[in-house]
Amino acid sequence: MSEPRLISSYLAVLADQLPASIVEELADGLTETHRSYLQQGLAPDLAAESAVAEFGEPQEIVAEFARVNPARRAARRLLGIGPLVGACWAAALVTDRASAWPVPFTVRILIGAALITIIGLLAASALSTRYRLAARAGVAGCLGIAALDAVLITGVTFTSAPMTWVVVGAMLASTARIAFAARSLVPALAR
Repeated sequence: MSEPRLISSYLAVLADQLPASIVEELADGLTETHRSYLQQGLAPDLAAESAVAEFGEPQEIVAEFARVNPARRAARRLLGIGPLVGACWAAALVTDRASAWPVPFTVRILIGAALITIIGLLAASALSTRYRLAARAGVAGCLGIAALDAVLITGVTFTSAPMTWVVVGAMLASTARIAFAARSLVPALAR
């Protein structure tokens, strides 16, 4: 038996916004629901309408998948811990008089611009109701924050900055955030 046009159209809308693996799962469930309505004696078109109505509006489904998107959850958590790690670095920079560190002004500007961009990506992922945007921005934000933390750790290690307990604490906070971002990428990339 061929798939009713209504169901094909419904799945096409979902396929435009969700990964193929998710759409395949939804297609299986929708097909089973359609068969169930047919077995109850409904005409094919009415069975298709009933199955689609039971599943709900495509935008609601997309929004729900975006809400539970692993990249979106990771972005929200990274935004939540960001101020703590930032405070560790701020304390290190202030107490160790970072303005005297041999870091070129352009590098400082690039790090600031990178941080603003990464926060924007994480915020876009955390707030998005579109699955693909949440996934792409979240993955990019996770990779970006891990790279930025690695640059900070490496930069402090290779400058003549003093290794005080405050600097070491900031480096440890960044290392923990790198580990969290890396662990968060596994489920985000699995989809």
